[in-house]
Order: sequence, then C-alpha cells, then structure tokens
Amino acid sequence: MTLNSSVNLSSKQPDVGTTIFSVIGQLSSQHKAINLSQGAPNFPCDPHLVELVSKAMRDGHNQYASMTGLPSLREALAQKVHTLYGQQYDAGSEVLITGSASQGIYMAISALVHAGDEVIFFEPAFDSYAPVVRLQGATPIGLKLQVPDFAINWDELRATITPRTRMIIINTPHNPSAQVLSAADLDQLAALTRNTDIVVLSDEVYEHILFDGRKHCGMATHPELAQRSVVVSSFGKTFHVTGWRVGYALAPAALMEEIVKVHQFMMYAADTPMQVGFAHYLQNPQNYLQLSPFYQEKRDRLLTLMQDSPFKLLPSAGSFFILASYGHFSDESDSEMVKRLIVDHGVATIPLSAFYMDGTDNKLIRLSFAKDDATLQAGAEALCQVKG
Repeated sequence: MTLNSSVNLSSKQPDVGTTIFSVIGQLSSQHKAINLSQGAPNFPCDPHLVELVSKAMRDGHNQYASMTGLPSLREALAQKVHTLYGQQYDAGSEVLITGSASQGIYMAISALVHAGDEVIFFEPAFDSYAPVVRLQGATPIGLKLQVPDFAINWDELRATITPRTRMIIINTPHNPSAQVLSAADLDQLAALTRNTDIVVLSDEVYEHILFDGRKHCGMATHPELAQRSVVVSSFGKTFHVTGWRVGYALAPAALMEEIVKVHQFMMYAADTPMQVGFAHYLQNPQNYLQLSPFYQEKRDRLLTLMQDSPFKLLPSAGSFFILASYGHFSDESDSEMVKRLIVDHGVATIPLSAFYMDGTDNKLIRLSFAKDDATLQAGAEALCQVKG
C-alpha cells in the first residue's frame, strides 16, 4: 500500500519513466535470465584492491576527504594522464574526484550549461545525457551516428552548431556502439569548435579498454581540445568495482572552478577509503594497462561462441559491448526481440532503441562481454538456439 500525497506536483521530467535497464533487469530476474545486458562485470575485482580499501578503513580513513579529492589520488591521476596522453593537469585545481562518472557528467552539464543553451550529442547515447540537459532548461540535440559504422558526420555537426550551442558531448570508446574516435576525428572536432565558447564534455569511462592495438584518442591527447574540454572517467569501469561509485573529472582550472561549485553542494567529497585504495593501486600501471588484452580475450571468446547463431555481430573497437544485428531474419522491434530472448531463451540483452530519444529501431541489440567465461558460454548457447 502506498501513501497518498496531498501535494500537487509539476514534474520536471514528465517524459522520463523507469529506465530500460531497470525494466530489463526486472524481467530478467523474473525469468532468471543469463545476464548479457548489464555493463558491469560479474567477476571479482583484484583482492589486493579490496585489501587496500579495507586497510584504509582499519587505519581510520573513514571521515571526509578533501572536497576535491584526496591529494595523493589527484596527483597520481595527473601523473597517469601526463604519461599516457601528454597533457599536464594541475592536481590542485584541474583534477576532481567524483561520486561516479555519472555524477561528473551531471555536474559538468549543470555547472556549464544555462537555460536556453543547446547541447549536441550523438545517438545512440547513454541515457542520462538528454534528461540532465533538460533539467538546466537547455535543449538536447541528438545527432544520429551512421549505421553500421557509427561514424560522426562532421558536415552534419557543422550545420547543427548555432550561436546557442554551448556544449558538445563526446563518448569514446562509445557505449553502446563500441566504436572509438581517431586522431583525425579529434582534428575535425577542434576545427569545428575553434574560436568559439563551446565546451566539450568527453565521457571516457572505457579509456583503457580498446582492441586490436588501437590507442585511446581522448581530449587530453589533443592540446587544443584539452583547453575547452571536461574529461570524465571511472574507477568503477576500470577496476571492476562499479558499485563503489567513484570517478574523476579533468578540466582547465576556469572550467573546473565552476564544476566544483556544484560538487561542493551535491556531495562535498567522494568516499574516502576507496580514494585511499585507488591512490595506492594506481602506483602500478599494469593494473590498468592490462585491461585491453583482458577484455579483448572476452570479446573474441564471445565472437567464437556466437559463430553458429543467426545474429550478425558488428565490429567492437572498445568498451564492454558488441552489437548484434537480427533484421535479416526477423521483423520484430528490438524491444520485442529482447523480451522474447528473455522469456523464451533465458538470456538478457538491451535494445539499441533505448539509446535514442525518439526510439529509433535499427534491429540491433547490445551484448555485454564483461562477464565470466561460464556466463559467456551459457549466454551464447542460448542465443545460438534462436531460430533464424
């Protein structure tokens, strides 16, 4: 029984309901489906990292950290970014530890986007971008990436930019398409934003998960773009601890100053013992440099296991994901296909239409290979039973 409210409300997000991830999760739980849907590992993190965090708790690191984050962690991140990408961020004024990458994205949009502004991003897109933009009284503009290669149409972007464009949101490696930006793409973005006040918000949570020898081309690798960019990344995605909810942001001091103004009233400081643990864990670069071969093996395992399925798997250049096409054997909507896979075959995936504001259906579903071998085996076997 629910409690009736006597308050009349006007919703700020009347079009936002329960996310597809919750809907799929509930249906999957009901049917005990194999989970190839969630972008979260189902295998344990490094026990050494757990011990580092546990030791931090035992040693008394259980109170507020510095508002912008533990100094040793910010310094470790600044050094890591400089070594890998060449950009030097000041640990004191240009690095912020956040309560998850999602919070970092929210804060950057909230701090830097004003009512009446326009924010351009690329669909399919992570489902939080548009709602957060609307909460600022701004207009989200989703440009559709070209299927099946999911490349940015730079001429279309150029034609879409107006005097009201305040921010462009980039995501590389990309969720859900699993494609990555190249150095040439960054040059295009730099040329389009040059001599403007457009901020680039770059969601780089999969920065250490690229395949087949590719290098991460994030905003910190491009000196001109770094000057106008907020880069957001995730310890949770990198170290298999998505439930710890700790991330970080990098930005020039003038941009970061505005973001911190939101951060201090939103949560003040991220979890202290996790920060202590991460500061120690980052001292060994192999803890993040080994992720690409680790996940490439999982991607390749799923590709091999799915060879006899009716689905056509698209190339995956990075991230936890791979897209599967089924339009050649079924006219079902992607939502109907996903529900059928759960109910009839006991395997959970995500419909790509959930990543579009208008529900565009390209007859594609998203599979996550951030799973243990047994789950990949069982999920692939179930998908191979689907009738083509």
